[in-house]
Order: sequence, then structure tokens, then C-alpha cells
Amino acid sequence: MGTDSDRGQPLDDVTVLELGNIVAGPFASVMLADLGAEVAKVERPGSGDVLRSAGEAGPPMFDALNRNKRSIELDLKSDAGREAFLDLAERADVVVENLGPGVADRLGIGYDDLRERNPGLVYLSIKGFLEGPYGDRTGMDVVAEAMSGLMSMTGEPGRKPVRVGTSIADMGAAMYGAMGVLVALRERERTGEGRKVDGPLFEAAASWMGYWATYADRYGRDHPALGASHPTWALYDVFRVGGEDEWLFVGVTSERHWPALCRAIDREDLLADERFETAEARLDRKAELTEVVAEELRDRDRETVLAALLAEDVPAAPVNDPSDLVDDDHLAAVDLLAEFESAEDDRRLRTVMTPIRGDGMAPVQRRDPPELGEHTEDVLRDAGLDEDAIAALRRRGAFGGE
Repeated sequence: MGTDSDRGQPLDDVTVLELGNIVAGPFASVMLADLGAEVAKVERPGSGDVLRSAGEAGPPMFDALNRNKRSIELDLKSDAGREAFLDLAERADVVVENLGPGVADRLGIGYDDLRERNPGLVYLSIKGFLEGPYGDRTGMDVVAEAMSGLMSMTGEPGRKPVRVGTSIADMGAAMYGAMGVLVALRERERTGEGRKVDGPLFEAAASWMGYWATYADRYGRDHPALGASHPTWALYDVFRVGGEDEWLFVGVTSERHWPALCRAIDREDLLADERFETAEARLDRKAELTEVVAEELRDRDRETVLAALLAEDVPAAPVNDPSDLVDDDHLAAVDLLAEFESAEDDRRLRTVMTPIRGDGMAPVQRRDPPELGEHTEDVLRDAGLDEDAIAALRRRGAFGGE
């Protein structure tokens, strides 16, 4: 943990400069870092990434999204800081930025500025929207969730729309962006040329809503919010089992699952109930069936019911809390739990790494989340600057007022 000894990963010859803040940019580059890329996070002197000081949730979010990176402080509004960034970008393979629309260009570090010095550079720009009618709008996760239809489909029918319980649009943009980076790096092997890659929040969320858009297009109406259900199947929902806060998902998605469910909950009499005789009949009486099963499960022990359902190969799962993940036996067994020392203090914390696995390929936790500016001089030395050059940058204010 927190060392540089693990090499031989797929991206260990890729250098990344991250101009990332909050979620989208940092999530894109931590995926690359988990697979071996050398990521230098460029932060504003004195304050750094907004998450470092964003209340109770900010520091753990920062830690989870900025493992395996080094931090360098640069004042990009100063001539010296901008020159240092340009020198670093000249030697980088990838730049990742999620600054506001037009900010990178105004600072003189946009794609056109950088490719003049480094034609092979792959430049990932994560924004709220692609260029178009919405292109100048400020983007954020909830904006994308709202505009894409994702928010209207989330929550219970008849109640107000709600956002997903994580920054799903930010992360979607980051995932598409990281995929674009890998495609561009592959293309560079053939052409020697880099390119700009877009990672848009709205369009990422919209693509995930594609089949619901097609549904609306076909029937001339939108489907109501789903809750935990799905219109294609009955039974398919979450049920309170045992304690007040204990919930269990059960999904009956094939003819084989229906008798298996009945056996698992000791209600084989339901197989003779003509109301639920066929999949079509169960779907027509979905609310009735759901209530029958809900009443049956309400006073049972969740672990006992879950074991019986899994023994019958019925899709079922406990509704876990995030706290359950850091002690999850399966995640531990497949080596996806990273342990690190927090950037805020010396507390040891855990999170879930990038789940990209294959023969001889896996994510590795190599570095603790960095303190602000912890690696400024190291990164510059690696880029070829000597002590005199670094000292000159410092005198000229490249690292902020000191």
C-alpha cells in the first residue's frame, strides 16, 4: 500500500496530467491510475481540489477518487505556472480536465495550445454537454440526471423525482471519456497523432436512458418511475424482511423461477392458484402478487430467506448499505478493496477499485491519496527540470504565493 513497487500493469507506460476537480475528472484518471498510469494531479495552490475541504463528505470522496496519484501545485494564472504546465504537457501522453466551458482555452492550456507542442497528446475534456445548443451551459451531475430523464425514472411513482445515490452522470462521462482515451491511445500507435476526446455528462446519462426513450417513441407516452420494480416481470421488487431496515430484492424473470420461488418460501400452494398460473397472469396481477409475497416475507429472517432463494437459484440479494462494501467477503476475495492512508489524516481507509480484470491484468493500489502539492518537485524533476529551474519557478510564483 502506498508504494511504487507494483509495476507491469497495462498502462504503466502512460503518463497523465489531471486538471480535475470534484468527481468527473478525478474518476476518469483514477481508473487509468488503477491500471498503472502515472497520474499527476495539478491543483490550485493553497486550496486544491474542492473536495479537500467540502464538509464531512468531501475528504473521503477526495481519498476514494485520488488514490494512486501524485499532487502538484501550480498557479495556472501565473506565467510561470502556465509555463511549467506546458512543459509537463509536452512530455505527457494524456491530459484530463473538467474545468468550466472555455476555462482551459482562456488560461492558454486548451487542446489547441497543447497539441502545438505535443502532437501525440490525447486530451480528455469532460463537460456538461457536447458542443451544440446546450454547449455553453454549466454542467453538473444533477443537471444531467434531470435533463436525461434519469431522475424522472428514479424513485416511486407519484412522488417527486430523485437523483441517484451517487454521482452517476459524472461517473458515466468519466467512463466514456476513459474509453475514448484508450481508443485514442490505440489509434496513436498507428498514426503517431493524438486527438481530443469528449466526456459529456448529459449525453452519457441520455445514452443510458436510450431504451426508455425508444419506449416513449413507440407508445407515445413515458413510463412511470420504476421504484425497485420493472414493467417486464412479476415478481420483481424489494421486500421488507425481518427488521425495520432490512430489505431483500427478489426477481422472477423466467418460468423456471416461479416454482423455485414458491418452493423457497414454502408456498407451493401458489402454483395451483389460477391468478398466478402463467407469466402473463402474474404480470396482469402484479400488484396483487407483490402484496401476497410481501405479506409472506414480512416476518421472516432475511438471511434464512436469502439462503433458500439462492439454493433454488432465484435471483435475490440483500439491499446493502455502502458500509457493507468495505467488509464484503467477495470484494476482498477478488482483490478489489483498496486500503490507504487518508490525505486528511493518518487514518487507514478502504474503498472499491476499478473492476477491470483479465488474465494477467488487475487494478493495483500503489499510492495513498496525496497531500496538496506533496509531489510538486518530484513531478517536475521527472519532467527533466533541474533544481535551479524549479527554484526559478518558485521565485516567479508558479506554485502560488510563498
